[in-house]
Amino acid sequence: MAKHIEVLYTVLEVLIAVACCLGNLLVIWTVWTCGAMRRQPTFCFIISLAVADFLVGAVAVPMAVLVDGRVRTSFFGCVTLCSVVVILPLASIHSLMAIALDRFLRVYIPHRYKGVVTQFHSWSIVGVCWFSAGILGFIPMFGWYRHDTLEYMEASNSTTITCTFLAVIPMPYIVNFIFLTCLLPPMLLMMVLYFYIFRRIHQQLRGHGLGGSESRSRSYYQKERKLTRSLAVILALFAVSWLPLHFMNITSFYGTLVPHQAFYVGILLSHANSAVNPVVYAWKIRKIKSAFKMLWSRYLLCMEYQETPGGSQVTTSTSTTRN
Repeated sequence: MAKHIEVLYTVLEVLIAVACCLGNLLVIWTVWTCGAMRRQPTFCFIISLAVADFLVGAVAVPMAVLVDGRVRTSFFGCVTLCSVVVILPLASIHSLMAIALDRFLRVYIPHRYKGVVTQFHSWSIVGVCWFSAGILGFIPMFGWYRHDTLEYMEASNSTTITCTFLAVIPMPYIVNFIFLTCLLPPMLLMMVLYFYIFRRIHQQLRGHGLGGSESRSRSYYQKERKLTRSLAVILALFAVSWLPLHFMNITSFYGTLVPHQAFYVGILLSHANSAVNPVVYAWKIRKIKSAFKMLWSRYLLCMEYQETPGGSQVTTSTSTTRN
């Protein structure tokens, strides 16, 4: 029975990995080929999040399967594999934080926003997000690992171990540092930021009439509300996908037995988050949705795609003979 569960877990992980890679690669390609989106700070951070989600499928999922006791490595080789698995959710939460701060500035200083948040600043922040995630994720390499496991290996003159996550990564690092210090506070802070963002937008929309500059301002805040709602959904899905696994870690850390099958469900749910995000982009964010349609028409249906000033789309076949 246990063998069948492991096989099912592996098959589901493979399916999730494929969905992560294909979906997020399409998002990255779509945003990057659209120069107007690529130059906007918000979409720089969305690219960063999509890269993290792509790497979940391409790197984290295969490594998570390997460190489930399916490979023998040196002790520090196992620590390295497990550290990479930790880095990617940290890069995701940092990218989400950058998105929330960007949204906050967009609604609180709209007239100064373009001068404060430039494209250079945006990509610099993306670099900081990934650098900080790498430093925090590789902390076990600098000494916060399971010393008892290493001592046992040295005592038994063994040079390799069957690599499992909890054999080399201490639970206090996962619970007290990664979750309670690096993941939970940013989640709570982002919830507070989104509360203030929506309150500010509501105040602005309620206070504006329909004439002249007030009409343009109202249109601005209506667009911001739509995009902010979509990005808040991304944050909510991240929380819903990752909290069950960390709650199980806390429960196990404080002495309550959690079935191994439950951890499989938690891991699958956390990885599935990276496969769902591209669907949310395509469904909820109008600019990405329009870009998807344009690329679909241009490259897959061989159609010319145009968006009219009124917002409707027009497609014409490229095979039409031109005189």
